Amino acid sequence: MARPRTAARTVAHPELSDVSLQQVLEALVDPVRRMVVSQLAEADEDKGCGTFEAPVSLSTLTHHFNVLREAGVIRQYYRGTTKLNTLRSDEMEERFPGLLSSVVAASGTEAGTGEAGAA
Repeated sequence: MARPRTAARTVAHPELSDVSLQQVLEALVDPVRRMVVSQLAEADEDKGCGTFEAPVSLSTLTHHFNVLREAGVIRQYYRGTTKLNTLRSDEMEERFPGLLSSVVAASGTEAGTGEAGAA
């Protein structure tokens, strides 16, 4: 007997028109989430959940990914069994001009790296 086909795993994302500035700011107020955003901004490609450097456990990091996704800051998708993350830079720039790039630049300055990074 053949194995039944399973549907591809998908992740729900909000339309940015449904996301408030308050929701985005609340997502970005946490230093771990800003760290995630900065690492995505500096990455040459989308990053798997387990590839982030963060001072929290993977289960706690999953919570931070969910908050960022629900606020429209990141997009998550599966490639095989790996969940990948990418910034919604263009969409965020259109909805909240300059916000994401300013947060990434300020995070770099605050961390003492001097590297602003571009969102």
